[in-house]
Amino acid sequence: MRCPACAHPEDKVLESRSARDGAAIRRRRVCLSCGTRYTTYEEILRDALMVTKRDGRIEEFSRRKLVDGIARACRKRPVTMEQIEALTDVIIERVEEQYERDVPSSAIGEMAMTVLQAFDEVAYVRFASVYRRFADVQQFLNEIASLGGQG
Repeated sequence: MRCPACAHPEDKVLESRSARDGAAIRRRRVCLSCGTRYTTYEEILRDALMVTKRDGRIEEFSRRKLVDGIARACRKRPVTMEQIEALTDVIIERVEEQYERDVPSSAIGEMAMTVLQAFDEVAYVRFASVYRRFADVQQFLNEIASLGGQG
């Protein structure tokens, strides 16, 4: 592992622990040349999930896009980045359980909405408004009314 500060190839592992519910190992390292401390993650590499978009395009699954979408929905809510990462992990686990390699973007969106609805209803409505492309206020009101009927 090369140091991100000085690119020296030798380091020392200070601490290792399980991360992402056992799906990864988090290692805290220190560069033997400059003393910079940094964190690395080790995880099993799987074949990349390929996402089929609404318009028929196919692209590689991006964890970052999912995290960003959830983070936008949770903006100004009492939600930490760690919680957003955990929600993302849950969604990805569900996707990987149900799909081997090719997954429709609609499945990812529906799973994200299911997870968000149980976690934070405001974030859920925000996410749903973008995902379902709400065109007017009435669609927001209908979605909120459907939430009220579930409690």
